[in-house]
Amino acid sequence: VGSPLDSPLFALYDDFLPDEIVRQPRRRWFTMVDGRGRIRWLYKEFPDEAWGGWYALVLVCRTTPPEYLAYLRREMIPYLVAGDGPAVDLACAFEKLNARLGVKCVLSTAGGRLNGALLRAGLIDEVAIDFFPGLIGGRETPSLFDSTELPPDALPTRLELLDAQVQPDGHIWTRYRV
Repeated sequence: VGSPLDSPLFALYDDFLPDEIVRQPRRRWFTMVDGRGRIRWLYKEFPDEAWGGWYALVLVCRTTPPEYLAYLRREMIPYLVAGDGPAVDLACAFEKLNARLGVKCVLSTAGGRLNGALLRAGLIDEVAIDFFPGLIGGRETPSLFDSTELPPDALPTRLELLDAQVQPDGHIWTRYRV
């Protein structure tokens, strides 16, 4: 009688990093956090020459639906299992990105929710912001860092200006150390 650990369902919750994809020279990763298993990929490897070598990689957790993990395997889309859920453990994911794939730098161009989660998890070393001359406003307008409220005794995250450049079109590009 086999162990439950030998079941195909249990194997879905192992990291999936096929050698024929991972071992490609100059491989880069376009990484998505999808613990709920909602994204269906149009491209695994981006067809644009400017994105040559970029391949989809999904960060999931132990509560990700097994049907989604089976889909990723069928489609040969690598994934890392980070955390027990209900959400992906971002610190664990970053550790695995480094240990399993040699990733040393992560660039987030995500929306405010992921950026806010990265900020609250203490995973941001540097922030680059491009201000453009325009105003949006509104109570429901997304921000750069949507996250849980700071506890009453916590201080705002301090930033140290590293660089600022005014662009000819009026954009202002800034870079800060966290």
